[in-house]
Amino acid sequence: MSRLAARFEELAKTGRKALIPFVTAGDPHPEFTVPLMHAMVKAGVDVIELGVPFSDPMADGPVIQRASERALAHKMSLRRTLEIAAEFRKTDQETPVVLMGYLNPIEAMGYENFANAAQRADIDGVLTVDLPPEEGVECGALLKARGVDPIFLLAPNSTDERVEKMDAAGSGYIYYVSLKGVTGAGHLNIADVENKLQQIKAITKLPIAIGFGVKDAQTAKTIATIGDGVVIGSALISKIEANLDNLEQAGNDIIELLVSIRQALDS
Repeated sequence: MSRLAARFEELAKTGRKALIPFVTAGDPHPEFTVPLMHAMVKAGVDVIELGVPFSDPMADGPVIQRASERALAHKMSLRRTLEIAAEFRKTDQETPVVLMGYLNPIEAMGYENFANAAQRADIDGVLTVDLPPEEGVECGALLKARGVDPIFLLAPNSTDERVEKMDAAGSGYIYYVSLKGVTGAGHLNIADVENKLQQIKAITKLPIAIGFGVKDAQTAKTIATIGDGVVIGSALISKIEANLDNLEQAGNDIIELLVSIRQALDS
């Protein structure tokens, strides 16, 4: 059983929901990321989504776009992101780590080389935003053969047929994009999310993590009642952006927000 499957199974047995933070590798400096990941684990997170900086992040809002720009200014890349994940894994063998990014850097590395590198770095899942299941057969098979879960996105307008394809191609969990827009958008409709998740859950048994519109503890708590986990990204990265001259404060603010969300999820 993969780390992701084991983590979601453990959470389900105890009636808890997954808290999944997203951070961009190397933002605002490569040396900041691994200590932040460890601090987030101590704050009670269950899975970490580690963003691979990319120059043209089509699904990301301005906050995460700027995070990628800051990381790229320090020569961050897919290979260096994998090195960060491997460094984290040296002292944490329990917390699942999911790479989240775009197809271009993976294609540049080559599917098999990437799958091998992900295995060496002890990555648990790969979420490639612009790789649909129809085009992800080769890469997905290579990842699965190495014990890495390919994870796919579902959207508010995904059809039942689309959900079935994601269910067949993916593993680990499904990432449900809670709104039509980019990360950090502010028009989340809880009723719409609930209705869509009922449709999805009738088709797949994979856990469903909900992201793109979670900003605070109250939203996370509400979302958690209808999904298996919540993903929070832009709200965390905003803490970095607000404290670029004081990264200790940035880290403290991120942990404070995560602790408040963890408490809300468990209340």
